[in-house]
Parts: sequence; structure tokens; C-alpha cells
Amino acid sequence: MAKRKQKRTEQRRSVSLITIADPKSPVSEKYRTLRTNIRFAMAGKALQSLVVTSSGPSEGKSTTSANLAVVFAQTGQNVLLVDADLRKPVVAKTFDLPNETGLSVYLSDSNVTVDEIVQPSYLLDNMDIVTSGPIAPNPSELLQSNRMNQFLTDMAQFYDMIILDMPPVLAVTDAQIVSTKVNGTLLVVREDQSSKQAVKKSVELLRQVDANLLGVVYNGSKREEDKGYYYYYGDKKK
Repeated sequence: MAKRKQKRTEQRRSVSLITIADPKSPVSEKYRTLRTNIRFAMAGKALQSLVVTSSGPSEGKSTTSANLAVVFAQTGQNVLLVDADLRKPVVAKTFDLPNETGLSVYLSDSNVTVDEIVQPSYLLDNMDIVTSGPIAPNPSELLQSNRMNQFLTDMAQFYDMIILDMPPVLAVTDAQIVSTKVNGTLLVVREDQSSKQAVKKSVELLRQVDANLLGVVYNGSKREEDKGYYYYYGDKKK
């Protein structure tokens, strides 16, 4: 039983964390290119916190968040990956971590300290993780709270980069809320999954709250030369 569980975990990581399973692969290289382009987009400005979201479900935002955290950590930066999707979290499963205590617990209980919710990734010495914690009945209110502001302020003292995996923009207001608290936002879209109308509406919603939309990650291209690659495009205001 233990061996089967370990095998499932390794298979899950090999699919979700290509930058760990196969760091020399073309897809891993695309994540490093994405990292570089994010830095260029923020040239001359502070880049310490980043929201990753999507227009709808199953577009690859959580996979992008996790692999981006890895490639930033591989440069020697101290990185914190936060599962701020308090509705359908996946980070704990991806990294095979316990989720009894996480962000939702910290935000709803002032007696809980950050030391109780930060966990090592066990993959890189300089990469830590905050899982979502149990599903909360009021995610938007928790993310909008002063407690969330304090969490980000406190974490900025210890980490060079904080990456927050957020719910889809069109589903709930969570990503809009947290985008106002960070340095930049990425929107993940998937070929044959994200409609043009949904992407345009997502961009509109993010701009309504003055989110610093750095660009779009285009996921799942079916062109043979680009298959499986991730792209970065600068945000073009039209």
C-alpha cells in the first residue's frame, strides 16, 4: 500500500512538476523563459509577489504556479508558493503535503502563527509552501482581510518571491482581491479551453481593480513544434 501511494505521488509530481522531473526538457526551458520575461516586464520595479490565475477551470494555473515557483527557486532565490485557492486547492496534493493547517486557518484564527502554516517543499532547500488549509465558508472575506495584508507583509521579510495560486477570475472575486495586494498578475489560458470572450472579460475584471497584469501564459498549443510549451506574452492594452 505504501509503495503504491509513493508511486502515485511520483507520477503526480512527474506530470505537474516537469521542472523537477525533467529540468532539461523543452517545457522546463519555457518556464525559465517565462521567468525571464516576467523579470523584464517588471524591470525597474519591485517584483516580490505574483498572483497566477486563469479565466476558468482546468486551464493550467496551478501547474504554472508550481513550476514557476521551482524555476525561481532554482536561481537561488528564497521562494514561497501559497495555495490561495481556498475553494478547489491542489498544491497540497501536488507536493504530497498535509493540509490540516494552512492559509484558511491562519486567516480565520489570530492565534495561529505563520510558523505553523509554512512547510518545506522537500524538493528545494530554498522553497517553502503554504497550503490552502480546510475549505472555508467565506474565502473572499478572508482574502480581503487585514490579516491577509499582514501575512503578505510578514512573508515579504523572509522570501524573495511569493507566488499565489488563485481561483479563476470569472468564477469568484478572489483573484481580483489579491491582485491589488501584489506586484504583478499572470493570466493562464489554454488552447481549445479558454474562449476569447472569457479571456477578454477576465482582463477587464483585473483592470477594473488596477491589477498589474504582466501578461498571459498560453498553455497547451497543439502545433507540433510547440506542443506542451508554455508561453509568455506581454500585456497589450487594446
